[in-house]
Amino acid sequence: MTIERVDEIFESAKNNVIAVVGDVMLDRYFWGNVSRVSPEAPVPVIDISEETYHLGGAANVANNLHSLGIKPLLCGVVGGDKSGEIFQEISIKSGIDSSGLFTDNDRPTTVKTRIMGNNQHIARLDREVRENLSEEGEDFILKTLEDQVNLSGIIFQDYNKGVISERLIEKLMSYAIANKVPVMVDPKFDNFFAFQNVTLFKPNRKEASRALGRDFRDLDEIKLAGKELLEKLECDNVLLTLGAEGMMLFQKNGDILSVPTHARRIADVSGAGDTAIATLSAALAGNADIREAAVLSNHAAGAVCEMPGIVSITLDTLKKSVLVNH
Repeated sequence: MTIERVDEIFESAKNNVIAVVGDVMLDRYFWGNVSRVSPEAPVPVIDISEETYHLGGAANVANNLHSLGIKPLLCGVVGGDKSGEIFQEISIKSGIDSSGLFTDNDRPTTVKTRIMGNNQHIARLDREVRENLSEEGEDFILKTLEDQVNLSGIIFQDYNKGVISERLIEKLMSYAIANKVPVMVDPKFDNFFAFQNVTLFKPNRKEASRALGRDFRDLDEIKLAGKELLEKLECDNVLLTLGAEGMMLFQKNGDILSVPTHARRIADVSGAGDTAIATLSAALAGNADIREAAVLSNHAAGAVCEMPGIVSITLDTLKKSVLVNH
């Protein structure tokens, strides 16, 4: 992979539209300092100095796409509450098309509130409803995509929070196949095998292990698992992410590509999976072949792990990684 080829791919991908369908979240942070223990209970007292909001979940995938020059179309659900308004405002400021977000007044916006003291993560408060999205909401998302001209891809980003159901998968896959739109999937545990005939399926080791009912202890077992997933899902490609061991790409034609990690100073692995699926999808939109896309995805995920917090990959950071680790 050369820098010239990276430029060629992302110049071709520029301004393509990729839909991200999945569970969106608002990440809320309280930042402060700890200097004493509460007299009421053995817990730290945090003097709050700052409160920040960030796009999380499927919206982080959209953020990564945007930073790579893609036009993301974000589809999911928010509540008719203050958190939903904040989410929409941040989306607009971030350059993300949020017209695919359905507002459901009967459920809250998913919010992850993290309490940070002396830059340490002390506690997390979750507010969410995991019930399936209403058929009205599913139909809203489907119509949003049907109204979109020249869609270059669909990413299913599932966190098992209720947006992605078997019905929605079936409807969107019928649309994608009829319109020859590539589909990439970052699955969770529910609906794992409901994604049939997709372009690329990207589980991590834990998800694949749970779905197949066994652990993968060595290279032979990993290869066996990848081949089994290809057969069960009837998909074109499986990209199995293996943490420190990198990734392994299994292609429908029987080819297997091992994509090793590079030596890095890991600061934070949060959001690496979001970056990986976004980079891979953007590369495919730029006419990269699947092996090139997998390599670039691996570079991008590794690069963001070197930075603290959840950050989006940029083309400059990606090219630097390719150059340094070539």
